[in-house]
Amino acid sequence: MPLSPDRPRNPGAPTPPTPADVEAAAKRIAGVAHRTPVVTSRRIDAELGLRVFFKCENLQRTGAFKFRGAYNAVSRLDEAARARGVVAYSSGNHAQAIALAASLLGVPATIVMPTDAPTAKRAATQGYGARVVEYDRATEDRVAIGARLAERDGLTLIPPYDHPHIIAGQGTAARELHEDVPGLDAVVAPLGGGGLLAGTCLATAAARAAGVTASGCGVYGGEPEAGDDGKRSLEAGRIVRIETPATIADGAQTQFLGELTFPILREHVTGVVTVSDSELVAAMRSLAATTKLVAEPTGVLGYAALRRLAERLPGARVGVIVSGGNVDLDRYAALLTRGA
Repeated sequence: MPLSPDRPRNPGAPTPPTPADVEAAAKRIAGVAHRTPVVTSRRIDAELGLRVFFKCENLQRTGAFKFRGAYNAVSRLDEAARARGVVAYSSGNHAQAIALAASLLGVPATIVMPTDAPTAKRAATQGYGARVVEYDRATEDRVAIGARLAERDGLTLIPPYDHPHIIAGQGTAARELHEDVPGLDAVVAPLGGGGLLAGTCLATAAARAAGVTASGCGVYGGEPEAGDDGKRSLEAGRIVRIETPATIADGAQTQFLGELTFPILREHVTGVVTVSDSELVAAMRSLAATTKLVAEPTGVLGYAALRRLAERLPGARVGVIVSGGNVDLDRYAALLTRGA
């Protein structure tokens, strides 16, 4: 079933992923990626009037869901491509994920990172053996830099979200969530470039078709107010581009959805909820106080969105993907004590 019948693709363009690709990715990453736990809190359930199930991707390898897609993508390269190496651009979590996946598979990795990327994420990326090339987020184009390096050095470019193997790999988090918690009424996930949310859509479609979850199970995205390009794109019916948003959710400082992620979201997403930085801090504090989970600002976009959605879903069983926990501890402490 075509995902975007009114947007014909150029010959040779990547084939959009399907629910079957999520299944294949699950087999490929099995035993390498962690099957992360699902955590609940009676206090949060009582506060929101829901049954909430947190899928803890902050406990994934490299501290975020990104490892799923990264390993799925790098592991599919042929021997020649592995020998030449890979290049990726990322503010942190995709960088770490590609670096670790490449290290595990013996593949050289180059990562293009902004100069203002969190120190902990840059250090971890280098610690996994990757070469880091820095750029100025405000004045330089990371996509162009990555493309130049790929062409010059013969590297395989693996973008952070608009890639079929990345999307399929990210969808395995929601696939596990549906297996572990059957009968969900809704799933909420962070929205930046759309890789995680698109994969969640595909996994949820498969769960509905298999009768694992409610036939009307909705999929919602949580997005920063300052970076609402996803919400605006779905409302406009086309990809809307914005300037780099100023938000503490550094993993969602994307400027536009992908050519692959947008049509999947347009077909499957129930709604997108935008949240302020102060709401992200409140969600981080709530998780820490009730579940003892440390999550980064981007990681709680889904939970912060659910706190706004709760009145529309009374009594529902809702899965929330906590996408990452890579936050500098000094910054984390400052955010929780002083706010955004």
